[in-house]
Amino acid sequence: MHTVISREPSGTGLRPVSDSGAPAGEPRIIDAAGLADEVGTDESSQVRWTWDDTNNWYPALLAEGVRVDRAHDLRLAHAVLRTSVLSARTALAEAGPSAWDRLAPVPPPGGPTAAALLRPDRHPGAEPLFDLGEITAPPARPGTDRNSDRNSDRNSRREGDERPSGPEAPSGRQGNGETLDPAAELAAQLAALKDSTEPGRLRLLLAAESAGALAAAEMHHAGLPWRGDIHDEILTEALGPRPRPGARPAKLEALAHQIREAIDAPPTLNPDSHPDLLRAMEYAGVGARSLRKWELEKLDHPVIAPLLEYKGLYRLYTANGWNWLDTWAPDGRFRMEYVVGGVVTGRWASTGGGALSLPHNVRRAVTADPGWTFVVADAAQLEPRVLAALARDERMAAAGRSKDGANTDMYAGIVATGAVDSREHAKVGMLGAMYGGTTGVSAQVLPRLARAFPQAIDLVERAARAGERGERVTTRLGRSSPLPGDSWAAVQGSAFDEDAGADAQSRARSQTRSWGRFTRNFVVQGTAAEWALCWIASIRRRLWALGEASAEVAPGLAPAPFDRRPHLVFFLHDEVVVHAPAALAEEVAREVRAAADEAGRLLFGDFPVDFPLSVAVTESYADGKG
Repeated sequence: MHTVISREPSGTGLRPVSDSGAPAGEPRIIDAAGLADEVGTDESSQVRWTWDDTNNWYPALLAEGVRVDRAHDLRLAHAVLRTSVLSARTALAEAGPSAWDRLAPVPPPGGPTAAALLRPDRHPGAEPLFDLGEITAPPARPGTDRNSDRNSDRNSRREGDERPSGPEAPSGRQGNGETLDPAAELAAQLAALKDSTEPGRLRLLLAAESAGALAAAEMHHAGLPWRGDIHDEILTEALGPRPRPGARPAKLEALAHQIREAIDAPPTLNPDSHPDLLRAMEYAGVGARSLRKWELEKLDHPVIAPLLEYKGLYRLYTANGWNWLDTWAPDGRFRMEYVVGGVVTGRWASTGGGALSLPHNVRRAVTADPGWTFVVADAAQLEPRVLAALARDERMAAAGRSKDGANTDMYAGIVATGAVDSREHAKVGMLGAMYGGTTGVSAQVLPRLARAFPQAIDLVERAARAGERGERVTTRLGRSSPLPGDSWAAVQGSAFDEDAGADAQSRARSQTRSWGRFTRNFVVQGTAAEWALCWIASIRRRLWALGEASAEVAPGLAPAPFDRRPHLVFFLHDEVVVHAPAALAEEVAREVRAAADEAGRLLFGDFPVDFPLSVAVTESYADGKG
């Protein structure tokens, strides 16, 4: 049973809808302030609260201490169903573009990004407070760096005219002013699920995606415990005392002086200006073509050591310095602004604060509340295990299977099969298979891996060939890759012109291989993201079922409803951090492990693949990572 929530001129609309999409009762209007009471009263029933975007509704409920067990996020589900090959022949996928296709992720209300977007002095073309680069569209020639998620997005969303709402349907209103019909959209989505070729897989994906949106809102609400005094100590030790506005920290200023002296530059040279610094270095005969670390490390010149140190400290100062502390953790909590499904593969992105790139040198500030602790868990070699399960390659799965109750390093297991002669070769070879490595050790090792694990290697090779032909590939649960786009087609077409030269043909071949690398990885990384979503959904349910800590345990500093309960506070692709009363830590660790097993069964049934975790119970996040 769904209850569709919408904003109406006279209050909040509630419309009961059956799982088939048919009305299941009379729609009604309640006072907007009464929604928390309504949800809290009905939460014991199996209602799936359905809304346009989780961040439009759930944060206000959490602020009232109300937790939602199940939800259906129409925006997230729409994006999947419009582009999945499993639902390609449904009415929803074949319909013209609507307002739902134009919906952008909504940042959590009250956070720094939302505040910046609502600033009255913002105007078209103004610089945003935080870079949204993590959710930009994939380029026509995607990169192969395994951390370059910022180059991907749902560029398959379509633009066009708004679909009009029916005259009797309750309507919702998105922040951009477009009128939406959530009840009609839900009916269309349920019909698309029914008419799809794999309704079970898609249904699980949509449920996991919506559960992820609930978890992301809860992590923002609870916040990651953050000791501002420790963070200040870290910055002071590395940079010197906090400088006055507009000035550099003392250590950076001293290094800037050393840089100028080493290349005989005037005192006015600003090392933060890359063009000016490169010109000064060229004049001094340094021989640097760029300021990339790997290139600078090859050079022998007195400027290199202070410059490399400056670059590292400058990164700390600008990315996680005092301004970051004031903006993102002013009250002893870092409240991440996740974008669920913000990357084209289904991975999460973030709109600011660097939640997905939290550096090791500030993690010491992440300290549990008194009487509480962290349970830090990350999945070991998640992507190669996912590849083995996707391909149903039993020999590769066996290489990573736990033995005698102990977790097995999958790369060491691959070495034990005789496929390669070292763990490093196993790792480089598998990463090359999944990310398209065609040179060096990866190219040398790959043929041996193909002989040892033919099903696994064949799966990624077929995905690459599909991408090279401009076709879509699909994850285990049904998220499909975007088509390459018009620029890709134009370059490919130009290579077949009668007067096409060698350069045009070379560009087309390079672009073809690049898109093949993208689709090669899409099926693995996207399915790994689905496993992680199911893991989070299971953890979230299991933690709540543990109940509250005993009255003797001091409440944590997180707001209700998590002040006496273990709760998720951080997520990074294949890693979670749970903040828990110390007395419940071992129970939490068991539930986190059980959730990983459950996620594997949900995706791959009884296929014998293990998803072991590294789990640490610690009061400091810095001690929970190797």
